[in-house]
Amino acid sequence: MVIKTDSLFQELAIVDLKQTMNDSDQSTKGPDSDHPPKESLNSDKTILIIDDDSEIRETVSFALRAEGYQVVAAQDGNQGIALSESESPDLIILDMMMPKRSGFLVLEHLRRNREEPVPVIMVTGNEGNRHQAYAELLGVGDYIHKPFAMDRLLQAVHRLIQ
Repeated sequence: MVIKTDSLFQELAIVDLKQTMNDSDQSTKGPDSDHPPKESLNSDKTILIIDDDSEIRETVSFALRAEGYQVVAAQDGNQGIALSESESPDLIILDMMMPKRSGFLVLEHLRRNREEPVPVIMVTGNEGNRHQAYAELLGVGDYIHKPFAMDRLLQAVHRLIQ
C-alpha cells in the first residue's frame, strides 16, 4: 500500500491496510496462539505524528494503532512541539514541510531542548539531497519520501522504537 493524499486513495489504502492487518494477525490472534497480541507488545509505546495533511495523519495513526501503539497527532510544528513536551513520545514521525513551523525547525527545537533525543522519522515529498543530508545531520533515524509504502514506514518504526 502507498500513502497518497487524495481521499479516494486514502479510502482504498485503509481497506487494503485492514485486509493486510487481518491477514498478518492470524498468527497472533486467539487464545491458542503462542504469540502475545500485537497490542500487548507495543501498548506501552507512544508515537507522535506531526503532519499538516489530515489524511496522512489519519492513515498512519490507523496503521500504528493496528500494531498496538498509542498515537497522538499534531497538525503543525507548534502543536507538535507542545505535544512532544506533554506526552514524551517514544518516537516522532515528522513531516518536513508544514505551516507555522517546519519539520526542520521542530527537529532543531527537539535537539536543543530534550535531554535525551527522541528517535525521529522524517517524511517528505521533497526530493532534495541537501534536505536529507541536513535531516541526517540533525540525527533523524530514517528519512522517507512521500508517497511511501506503509510497510516501509512500519519497518522503520519497529526498528527505531525497540
